[in-house]
Amino acid sequence: MLAKFRPLMATAVKGKMPPAVAASTAAAAAAAEREEHVHYKHTDACKHLRWTAKESYEYMYARPWSRVVDFYAELVRTGAGAAGLAKLFGKDESDYTLDTTQEACLTSSEKQSPTISSKDRGGRWERVTFKIVLSYHGGSFDGWQKQPGLNTVQGLVEKQLGKFVDERKAKQLESRSLPVEGCAVVAGRTDKGVTALQQVCSFYTWRRDVKSGDIKDAISEAAPDKLKPLHVSEVSREFHPNFAAKWRRYLYIFPLDEDDKLILGEDQTPQILESSEQSIIPQSFDVAKVDEIVRQLSGKTLSYRMFARDTQASRSIGPPTECFMFHSRAAVAKLYSSTENCKEGMRVMCVELVANRFLRKMVRVLVATAIREAGAGAGEDALLKLMEATDRRATAPPAPPEGLCLVDVGYEEFDKQRCFIVD
Repeated sequence: MLAKFRPLMATAVKGKMPPAVAASTAAAAAAAEREEHVHYKHTDACKHLRWTAKESYEYMYARPWSRVVDFYAELVRTGAGAAGLAKLFGKDESDYTLDTTQEACLTSSEKQSPTISSKDRGGRWERVTFKIVLSYHGGSFDGWQKQPGLNTVQGLVEKQLGKFVDERKAKQLESRSLPVEGCAVVAGRTDKGVTALQQVCSFYTWRRDVKSGDIKDAISEAAPDKLKPLHVSEVSREFHPNFAAKWRRYLYIFPLDEDDKLILGEDQTPQILESSEQSIIPQSFDVAKVDEIVRQLSGKTLSYRMFARDTQASRSIGPPTECFMFHSRAAVAKLYSSTENCKEGMRVMCVELVANRFLRKMVRVLVATAIREAGAGAGEDALLKLMEATDRRATAPPAPPEGLCLVDVGYEEFDKQRCFIVD
């Protein structure tokens, strides 16, 4: 917005100031205009120039994202869950099926020991808690979090859960002129356009007649083929989908450009900057280089405040921004479509990230920045160096949400062998 008014500001100043001062002001305004898209000044030498924020944004979005969106939509429609991704990497689908044996044991043991709590206990000790594993298509919703006037996953799920709210809570809601809806607590909110294959949320009620199958059937009716409950089970009263989670796994699918077209367009030539020794803007990037860069994050606890978005920088310092990355890899795969005219498949880059927690838009910024650094030929410690930056403009704008997928959430110890991309 400020850039829009700079010419008007410069014109107004010229009419009131002496010619020498006016010329100086105009020169300053022109310099500021040129710096509008100048990227963070890195000190290390690279093979090519780094893309500016505008160039990086254009490069990321100029992709056949519809193929990725359709692929995710098919996984949600069939209810394949995380196992649906196994074929991308030549894995056995049975190794990634949803494991519910541990939940059954937990529920059974709790039911067998009701004498632990006294008869006088009330509140949460009287309620029944359900764990719900959901699969939903990001392109069909405005994100997870419920917002007025928007079609969100939480809003739809809680509306269906309203059928199982106990009578006391229903009267409280009606007395306040509020809709009778349940409360769904989630393991991690997803943005608009981001798909989830095995998202986890919980719901509790004081009604003893509610069955897991009833909840599953109710949610299934909400948005067929777009929102699918994979599993519903009664769990411990102390279960919290967010605080109890030990790790989260995300997968980002990025369509590769077979023709290696320039980010500036087919008919344009790379931009040359006379004031820089590195004068060539990169045309593409190497997936192997991206893998070298992102794998440096594995096994480390780092502050990702420079890779967060939609949060104030002053509130993103210290432990709240620290994440432990269990696994981070990138590899090339073939994305196949169920339609007959796409049997040849499309080459894509898959980035798999597993951490104990993620900040807002952190995965999308990490992927976009890793691609930018790989295109520039930066060293394998490029992301580690950016951790020490003081300005978020040092990192690239977030990659498109259409490529991101929350694969699953783990409540057991992390097992590297269950990852898709392994050494």
